[in-house]
Amino acid sequence: MSGRRRAYPTTEELRIWRDFIETAQALRTELAARLQKDSSLSPGDYATLLALSEADGGRLRPSALALTLGWERSRLSHQLGRMERRGLVRREECATDSRGAEVVLTDEGARAFRAAALPHLLAIRELFVAQLTPEQITAVGDAVKALAPGRARGGTAEHGPPVVP
Repeated sequence: MSGRRRAYPTTEELRIWRDFIETAQALRTELAARLQKDSSLSPGDYATLLALSEADGGRLRPSALALTLGWERSRLSHQLGRMERRGLVRREECATDSRGAEVVLTDEGARAFRAAALPHLLAIRELFVAQLTPEQITAVGDAVKALAPGRARGGTAEHGPPVVP
């Protein structure tokens, strides 16, 4: 080849890609199972509670919450319905815009999030952080930064989407 880039990945690049996808999925699956076992929260519950716990006053407009989570509005609506039935969140009329609503973190939701956070963070340390050297952690961080501009997800450039399994 005369200096032209290949139009498709090499065998080695595909092997690394597949290893990455399979490992990430296995980590997400194990983290989700532990989260459910330890706290009775799903990854969707945890992500929603995290986003609301970080929001001013523990409240967000549904559109802002969907953007933060990188979810479609319909997925968020179903998630919020399940969480409302369990008393983790509630919907209230927006104080600044009577046409809209806000999703509000309840006291029960805040308690559930606090109880889930430590075991979840310890699982992240055990399954991810402790398996890598400091240099590997830095390399993973560099790779994520390189890939970040291509993501079509919500979240801010500084914080990104919430940390969930």
